[in-house]
Amino acid sequence: MHASVKTISLNGNPLDFSSLEKIGSGLFVPVVAEQSFERVDTAHSVIAGRIAMGLPVYGANTGVGSMKDRLWTVDDLVEFNTALVKAHHFGTGPLFSAAIVRKAIAIRVNTALGGHTGCSVDLVKALLALLERGVVPAVHRHGSIGCADIGLMGQIASVLTGTGQAFFEGELLDADKALRRAGLEPFVMLPRDALAALSVNATAFAAAADVFREAASAVRVLMTTGLMSSLALGASADPWRVAATLGTRGEALVGSWLYGQSDCVDWPLPTAIHDPLSLRMTAQVFGAAVDTLLVAAERLVDATYLSDDNPVVLGGQVHASGASLPLTTTLYIETAQIAFSHVARNVLNRCILLSNGVRRNLPINLVAPGEVASGLGPVMKLVVELYMRVQSLAVPLSAQSIVVAGGLEEEATFLPLIVERMETQVRDLRQMAAIEAMLSAQAIDLLGDAPHGVTRIAYDRVRAVSPIYLKDRPLSKEIEVLHHDFACGRLLEAIVAAAPMPEFDDFFALGQ
Repeated sequence: MHASVKTISLNGNPLDFSSLEKIGSGLFVPVVAEQSFERVDTAHSVIAGRIAMGLPVYGANTGVGSMKDRLWTVDDLVEFNTALVKAHHFGTGPLFSAAIVRKAIAIRVNTALGGHTGCSVDLVKALLALLERGVVPAVHRHGSIGCADIGLMGQIASVLTGTGQAFFEGELLDADKALRRAGLEPFVMLPRDALAALSVNATAFAAAADVFREAASAVRVLMTTGLMSSLALGASADPWRVAATLGTRGEALVGSWLYGQSDCVDWPLPTAIHDPLSLRMTAQVFGAAVDTLLVAAERLVDATYLSDDNPVVLGGQVHASGASLPLTTTLYIETAQIAFSHVARNVLNRCILLSNGVRRNLPINLVAPGEVASGLGPVMKLVVELYMRVQSLAVPLSAQSIVVAGGLEEEATFLPLIVERMETQVRDLRQMAAIEAMLSAQAIDLLGDAPHGVTRIAYDRVRAVSPIYLKDRPLSKEIEVLHHDFACGRLLEAIVAAAPMPEFDDFFALGQ
């Protein structure tokens, strides 16, 4: 282990976002105290005893799926378990990041430490050795219907046995070569080890943890650009104070934050008795996104320690399990995706108000006085498209009908695909935030407003890339650079430091 690498203990308790981020970074290596292996060994003894008596144990001495009724002899078990891993290396498509793969391995280890999996201690140690020695399996994204990530985890399990590919010291190698360079030997799967390495949702959970944190970051930036446009539009801050006092958990968090930040600025007097709903209801819209994201993430944290194996060991007996269907977590994620579509609409509405010449005598298309230009109005076409992209990805997928394995597997969640769709939503929301900030900066300059606090941070970031719009010019490059800047960690760190929202920021380990 490199001297600069620190350790983090796994013991079968929930893994919070801070711990997952540390593991994903590769700068912290998970370790397990010997006493934590006792539950693992006890459960494995139950499995081994049942096999020694010639009794069937699903996926240990029987086939899986449509082959469930095929019972293998003791002489065939090593070959069967080795072949089982190979049979489930079928992932395709782009690769997951190294951070997600590291998190997936850690989640699989942590759920096994609860003592219900029945795998060997040696399997857990072999998985830990990959993380300790810096071997990162190459895991392609496509290969799971969201009821155990068999096609995804199969790529990790295969590397253990010296099959497939893995990254070592930044180089993509055949797995056997990566193991040799790391000083590791191929692992021989004992009965139950193969399926225990394959049949869990650890990869989808790791990817969900990654996108949840990215989504939380995007929400915090979007709240800042929403505050910035509300300043430019002369929105009343009173509804935010009401939400802070009378709202739900998410509404109160957001309302309190928005109202508190409005005190940091020379806020303009309200321009109407009643603002449009897109301004009045900012706390409600973002509050719903914050609340659903928190609830979904809380369920995900539960999944980092609860066994989703099939079968499981309980009270010294082996039981078939239905825990491999992570439907509760998936449904909350889908709810968060719907909430994001509302956020996108809210951003779109504010952008329209900024450019339509109705509020605070702002010129149409934010054209500077005396200039001959089309202005920023044409950019609204892009904002509308981004909104529709976010909206189209909010349609729930989890209840789609499927039939696999001879009718034995007709329930699925499509969790990895849903996570991938959320990643796209977050990307498009970030670009919407960048455009809202660009429009707001133009309006602020035309009005002579003086942003402070987080609005100043966002304003300065815009003006570092995009000068005030006078004559018509191409904007594609500016928008792309701003998109990148508004997604970078430095901006988030500045926002969290200047205007923290501790209950949300600390949960998702934002600004770390």
